[in-house]
Amino acid sequence: MLRTQGRRGEVAAELHTVSWERFPSGCRVFALDGHNQRRQFVVEDSWPHKGMVVLKFGGIESISQAEALIGCEIQVPRSERLPLAAGEVYVSDLVGCAVFDRGAEVGRIAEVRFGSGDAPLLVVKAGDKEHLLPFAAAYLVKMDTEGKRLDMNLPEGMLELDRRVIENL
Repeated sequence: MLRTQGRRGEVAAELHTVSWERFPSGCRVFALDGHNQRRQFVVEDSWPHKGMVVLKFGGIESISQAEALIGCEIQVPRSERLPLAAGEVYVSDLVGCAVFDRGAEVGRIAEVRFGSGDAPLLVVKAGDKEHLLPFAAAYLVKMDTEGKRLDMNLPEGMLELDRRVIENL
């Protein structure tokens, strides 16, 4: 969550889903803080605002209570997820997937980062190496989240990009 919004404990959150409507009234969510501590909340109301979603949680009634949630990640339990349309995927289903480029294993997705461009970045780790790969339809050949595998066709030299920058420092 990015900031407080309003005077009754509302918070504005960056939206990493197709629609703010994924947070209906009565939806149970968890707020994960930077110390891996989770707090459970029930959504009382939600609405779109300037490219974000504003959330009103039960039990959060003031700006000071809402301030404690700044920086938390909102997580929806698997049991309460809404069905996805074709071509959509939950971020949590990507984490742990093995990434293959033209059949060769690159590594496993450790996290997904947003906000650095049009496409989210897959943080793919293989031993002590880390690759930042755009999760873009243009590079995706096949996605099997149940089988924990992504097949990609990455542009030539993309996997060496991060290494060259580090070597040149």
